[in-house]
Amino acid sequence: MALTALPAPQETLTQTNWAELDHALGPATNAPEMLADLLDTSQAVRTRALHDVYGLLHHQNTIYPATVPTALYVAAILPDPRTTRSVDKDSQAFPGNIRAELLAWIDSVGTAVTDEADATGRRIGFPLDEDPPSVAVRAIRPLLFSAALDYIDDTDRHVREAAIAACIPLADHPRLRRHRADLVPLVRQVLGSSQLWQHRERAIDALDAWGEDSSGLEGQRNPFLFCDTDLAPGSFAWRADSIEGFSEEPPF
Repeated sequence: MALTALPAPQETLTQTNWAELDHALGPATNAPEMLADLLDTSQAVRTRALHDVYGLLHHQNTIYPATVPTALYVAAILPDPRTTRSVDKDSQAFPGNIRAELLAWIDSVGTAVTDEADATGRRIGFPLDEDPPSVAVRAIRPLLFSAALDYIDDTDRHVREAAIAACIPLADHPRLRRHRADLVPLVRQVLGSSQLWQHRERAIDALDAWGEDSSGLEGQRNPFLFCDTDLAPGSFAWRADSIEGFSEEPPF
């Protein structure tokens, strides 16, 4: 039976048979602990848990069986006040608190199951409809979208941008495409004016894909910069003020 609402976070942790679900390193028996640690009082513990969620439960665009309940859990804890806590940042990480990071993770999961991702998979012999975890994630996109939508007007700029970015791939779901018209002004005005060039590029790409006007928006000024990194938008390792070249200095 299809889910009509997000399960309570604790229900997902305790009632999921994680031992029967794999993540990047095999059976996901450690998933409940790492997911609970996202809300730990220790910043070091939260940071490690976030790295694990990115590295084990959804790694390099791969949707694992354990990704599905993880996505439900992550979406369900977004309203928890503890997600406004911070995490350690390296020199390449995007700015933002845990909530912004979790929205970016949802964005990454949603991007892995878009129609474009399916078309790419079909060209190399791996259509998404033959991958049960991808099929399951595609089915819960309306729930993930609703969870992200609650933060598109958030007072925290990083959370707001991450929420809008997450809504873009999730709106690929047939039932959600009607929401694109409402997202267009936010994509243009918020993502299109972001300090993060990755978000500005995202705005241009989304508007172009939706047949909307992207004129006047400026993406990355250095066309070779993106080629120098294998990181992707939504990655925990990206950051706006990186000394590695992931941001732009103001003109002098």
